[in-house]
Amino acid sequence: MDWSIILSVIFFFNVLFAIAVVFFERKNPTAALAWLMVLFLLPPIGFALYLIFGQNFTRQKMFALKKEADQYLKDLFEEQHQDLVDRGFRFANPAAEQYRDTILALLTNNQALVTEKNKVEVYTDGKEKFDALFEAIGAARHHVHLEYFIVNNDELGRSVVHALAEKAKEGVEVRLLFDALGTRAGGGSKEAFRELTDAGGEIGVFFPSLYRVNYRNHRKIAVIDGTVGFIGGFNIGDEYLGKGPLGYWRDTAVRITGRAVNMLQLRFFLDWNHATGEYRGSDPVYFPDPDVAGTVPVQIVSGGPDTRWSPIKEGYIKLINSARSSVYIQSPYFIPDESVTDALRLAALSGVDVRVMIPCKPDHPFVYWASLSFVADLLDAGVRAYTYDNGFIHAKTIVVDGTAGSVGSANWDVRSFKLNFEANAFFYDANVGGEMKKRFVRDLEVCTEITPERYAARSRWVRMKESVSRLFSPLG
Repeated sequence: MDWSIILSVIFFFNVLFAIAVVFFERKNPTAALAWLMVLFLLPPIGFALYLIFGQNFTRQKMFALKKEADQYLKDLFEEQHQDLVDRGFRFANPAAEQYRDTILALLTNNQALVTEKNKVEVYTDGKEKFDALFEAIGAARHHVHLEYFIVNNDELGRSVVHALAEKAKEGVEVRLLFDALGTRAGGGSKEAFRELTDAGGEIGVFFPSLYRVNYRNHRKIAVIDGTVGFIGGFNIGDEYLGKGPLGYWRDTAVRITGRAVNMLQLRFFLDWNHATGEYRGSDPVYFPDPDVAGTVPVQIVSGGPDTRWSPIKEGYIKLINSARSSVYIQSPYFIPDESVTDALRLAALSGVDVRVMIPCKPDHPFVYWASLSFVADLLDAGVRAYTYDNGFIHAKTIVVDGTAGSVGSANWDVRSFKLNFEANAFFYDANVGGEMKKRFVRDLEVCTEITPERYAARSRWVRMKESVSRLFSPLG
């Protein structure tokens, strides 16, 4: 084997990839420089990493169908957009009025219709969340739609598939959409869902390419009969019940009833259409009028490589900038870009109580050590940071002033902001915000604060791991 020829071929392709990075992919300068460094300083490794993580110049072709499907929604939002611009829209909930500009920004940026009169229930424990999901599935009369990044072939995963199969046998329409890479990594495959398909249920596989890490469907959505919806950070698997190596699993999801469920339904159908070519989002049977007397305004905000900007990230920034007393954030992966870092730093310097909670242990080591370094950058500005010590925290949340916030699948990192498909529920309500804030404060009882003194005392080995991890964090 002539290694000189092999290395020459790799170098040739690295040059082609470098040209693509600079001239065709329009990456931000930091990410572009990071990729160029990897390609030329680590030629064989860089070659492989770029094939798996780096390319994005095909995204327009890949998601053209999806964009066309999204197009029809514009008519639904034009009237509300004009009312918000003209300030003719009157919120029933007074908490929403102070976030009018945030609501308008998300509507303009993401066509995220704001719906009122919703009920929202918060879950932070896996057993409680899945008990509620099983109850909703059991009560289904017309359809059950589930969309998850991971559906593991383990005890919980098989229990969910069995529950879906039982409903399919009753004549209920059942559709299960999962990401090919996320579910395959958890031991799932089409064979694992045979009980469901044999019973008449349908499955959809999002982006079957397994060698590409980017463009994964990271959303976690459930819609039952068009009247009950779930969204949050829990995937489907035993570890989300605290039965994995990381111990107790602290996450957050919400159960929604009301008009916002229609928006979750639309999101599901658009993703189902992309995966299967079947679109049913124009059939009114899936969008019944809600029989709910709630008070919570909600926006369902979607992000991903098919969006021009980063709507969920920009929603986070708008919430941070609106804060007057407190900003509480939980995320398993905290690798913010400069816009988010600056917003948090300025809020803290302005006297806002800014707190960030991350795990005390890694499920992805590079991301963990990078997260620790980015959190530490904010300490001097007055941001307080904590590691969650009672197992693993996987929640992706923000709550501002105890009156507004967001729960969903989007982490505070470049993958969620730009590379994966995400969905979050933004809420504007003192009761829900107060509950979220209360649970954050309760979590502090099982946390360790990362003080400047504690951080400065870390070992050289930890410093080295942080430096290397941070160096690769812009790649994407």
